[in-house]
Amino acid sequence: MNLLHLPTAPVDLELKIKSPGALSKICAELKKNHKTLVFTNGCFDLLHPGHLHYLIKARALGDLLIVGINSDRSVKKLKGENRPLSPEHDRLEMLAGLACVDYVTTFDEPDPSQLIALLKPDVLVKGGDWPVDRIIGREIVEQGGGKAVSIPFTPGYSTTKLIEKIISLYGKSE
Repeated sequence: MNLLHLPTAPVDLELKIKSPGALSKICAELKKNHKTLVFTNGCFDLLHPGHLHYLIKARALGDLLIVGINSDRSVKKLKGENRPLSPEHDRLEMLAGLACVDYVTTFDEPDPSQLIALLKPDVLVKGGDWPVDRIIGREIVEQGGGKAVSIPFTPGYSTTKLIEKIISLYGKSE
């Protein structure tokens, strides 16, 4: 066994999964301690390397990364009746298991504006398909002295394309 690459301690997923209210209190304490809070959001229905690269880059912009995921009901409204493929709690656990993610929570609204206003992050991050001036919640973060950042996608990764590939290989079951 190479001692230079010891595995990290097991992650207690539930310690990283918080309600918006509980997370708001944590964020307030962290900000008192001058921590830079980074926030991003999305469905994160099928995690792929593009998500991982994006989240690692987002985490590098501050001291902590908070991820807000759309609730199952919110995903259905945005993506259609066949989504999400992975239920809410599974998506929360998958993200909580990543070392680059410090906290994860859900929101039920069509967009994360209310959650962003509640958490008051210093940095708001979205993927490359969002120009900075179109990032939802940007004004809220900028009014608090923060900034919005658009991180370019890692080429070749897309949840929609992955779903299309699976359907083309295995067909759509009814």
